[in-house]
Amino acid sequence: MKDAAFATRRAPDWEELDALLRRAGTRPERLGPEGVLRLGALYRAAAADLAFARRALPQDPARRRLEELVARGRRAVYADERRRARPLAFLAGGYWRAVAGRPAALLLATALFVVPAVLALAWALSDPDAALGLVPGEFRQAVEPVGDTGMSRGETALFSSQVLTNNIQVALLAFALGITAGLGTAAILAYNGLIVGVLAGGAIGAGNGVAFLEFIFAHGLLELSLIWVAGAAGLRVGWAMISPGPRPRGVALVAEGRTAIAIAAGTIPWFVLAGLIEGFVTRSGFGLTGGLVVGLLAGGAYWGLVVVRGRGTPVPAPAPA
Repeated sequence: MKDAAFATRRAPDWEELDALLRRAGTRPERLGPEGVLRLGALYRAAAADLAFARRALPQDPARRRLEELVARGRRAVYADERRRARPLAFLAGGYWRAVAGRPAALLLATALFVVPAVLALAWALSDPDAALGLVPGEFRQAVEPVGDTGMSRGETALFSSQVLTNNIQVALLAFALGITAGLGTAAILAYNGLIVGVLAGGAIGAGNGVAFLEFIFAHGLLELSLIWVAGAAGLRVGWAMISPGPRPRGVALVAEGRTAIAIAAGTIPWFVLAGLIEGFVTRSGFGLTGGLVVGLLAGGAYWGLVVVRGRGTPVPAPAPA
């Protein structure tokens, strides 16, 4: 077949494919069911034309045009869900399925935090002098006796803000330290569980138990949930390094790392919500009952979405563009 005859005969289909690709943009579903089917058929025909042109007509200018057209068609037809996922769509559905799809890691991350916290609380109640030596200086006012240096109304706003900032840092570290085969993640979860337990036990022993709960629970339950979720993501990254399964270790690590980053990013709006609660509820002095109600509503809303929206097969996280 001569060059001119080949290009002339196939040009109408190429033009139609080009027009469909322009209409579709990055969303082939805009074309409707029939348009998507037509797009696929035209793409396959153009790919066959390109194979012929490369073999029989390597110098034909039509070959270069076909290469560009087929490359565009491939992105539209065969782009996987990772690349076509939208951040908002991931936050609305994929995030929750990613969280719910890792129950073992989530339970382990929670246990690594809660068990040391419970043991530390008991330790602080039985031997406060030894236990309180672990408490960072910025949190010490929470465990000082009432009327001495701690937990006055004027200091509670600063204390709750420090706790919020610390918890965000802990969540980010818990996810990031997964690269240490999960050991760093386990250590940061256990250490911070220990600190929370000592703080709670010390506050109770100092007579600040109600005040401590009042100024922590409203946003603390949600924040702790986010720490456990971030920790679970970090543990999954670590496990991918240790036991990648049938996939090459590098492939498994990249896949889990991408999902872990997306999970960590997905917690950010919820940390923002916790900050708003800390600002408008904790600092407003709603009292213990109000704090308990708000805390249960915020934490319950998060875990309710994990249960309701987390059903189904976990979807891959959006890949970088």
